[in-house]
Amino acid sequence: ACALGRTPSSPPAAVRCPLAGACFSAHLANVSYKEARGACDHRRGGLAWVSGEPELRLLLGLLADAAVPVPVPALLWVGLKRNASVCTQEEQPLRGFSWDGAGGGTAAQEVPAALGRWVEEPLRSCLTARCAGLHLAAAPGGGPSWGWKE
Repeated sequence: ACALGRTPSSPPAAVRCPLAGACFSAHLANVSYKEARGACDHRRGGLAWVSGEPELRLLLGLLADAAVPVPVPALLWVGLKRNASVCTQEEQPLRGFSWDGAGGGTAAQEVPAALGRWVEEPLRSCLTARCAGLHLAAAPGGGPSWGWKE
């Protein structure tokens, strides 16, 4: 899986491979969601899924390795999207979004409530497809603050 983001500079890619499962890589470029997905497909991967806190910690560590400029807010594309036929679900952690799967489909996945951190609530809609990314900013304590952002 890979995560691409919108940042002002393009440092080299960073890679992390847990003992089990897929490797994660970060490639920083100023691209759209569609372009990021295509770049990951070209690398024989897909936009990253975050189904639990261990994956989130791995992804945040990977982004620190990639030198994401935390003082400047950054939006990093992950495989989080909502199809046009799906309504916003305020009671769900991902608000009706799901993880973009292989072959153009989406995989509905249960996620812990702790992953339901949104920087801004997504638009209430059932009419258009939407995507969301991982928003990073500097936290008051010095580390990165994260949340999903449509």
